[in-house]
Amino acid sequence: MTHDFDDISVPDGCSLDDFLGGAVRLIQPIDGYRISMDTVMLAASVPARSGEHVLEAGTGTAGAALCLAERVEGIEVTGLELQKPMIELAEHNIVINKKQGLVSVVEGDITAPPAVMREGQFDHVIANPPYLSKGKAIRPPALTKGLAHMNSSATLKDWVHFCILMARHKGTVTFIHRADCLDEIIHLMHRRVGEICLFPLWPRAGSSAKRVIVQGRKGMHGVMRVLPGIALHGEVDRYTKEAEAVLRHGEALDLGTITSFAPSQK
Repeated sequence: MTHDFDDISVPDGCSLDDFLGGAVRLIQPIDGYRISMDTVMLAASVPARSGEHVLEAGTGTAGAALCLAERVEGIEVTGLELQKPMIELAEHNIVINKKQGLVSVVEGDITAPPAVMREGQFDHVIANPPYLSKGKAIRPPALTKGLAHMNSSATLKDWVHFCILMARHKGTVTFIHRADCLDEIIHLMHRRVGEICLFPLWPRAGSSAKRVIVQGRKGMHGVMRVLPGIALHGEVDRYTKEAEAVLRHGEALDLGTITSFAPSQK
């Protein structure tokens, strides 16, 4: 569904961008951190139901949180964010998308969680951790983008530990990350998260996956499965019909079956 958005005042240095075919609109910094296809795919992978509570670690401008709240009616999404400029934009985005009371942002660090967050509080926990380790690449000059793309004090181990800690027993923990980091993520989840599903995002059919969604259930011990995933781009079309269904029409990714995507709950 597409909202009738009121006149929106966009701060200097920011842009107003549409997602899910215009159902979600986000104010984002032009030169700082901007959400990508990964953010939308992460939101689409969460098997949340009405009445459940979801945590997004490192919510940024609340892109994934708002896409998820738009797709699944009756859920509550809390975002944890360290950077105050991002929190201000996230709170603005919550208002312009009319998701007050459904989506909220808490200031805090995953290495020192705020007191309002309790162990095992959330039905689902999601994260798009920084893809680069400190010292492994040149950090982007914009502070908000640099912190989003490169770990500073927090490591991938910290991100995985925090997300597992905050999930309830049998709740899901979901990450989207670089395919070449899969071995580390799986190692960090070992014996704490089971029934792990790997969902590759192929740039094109026949090419190697650069991103993979990893999802499992806390406290479970089922076997790991590698799902078919989806190809994102066609040979002629910008997106494949499967990717278009998620990115433009707000459909869900189903990591619980071998099918590539499932109907939206809306």
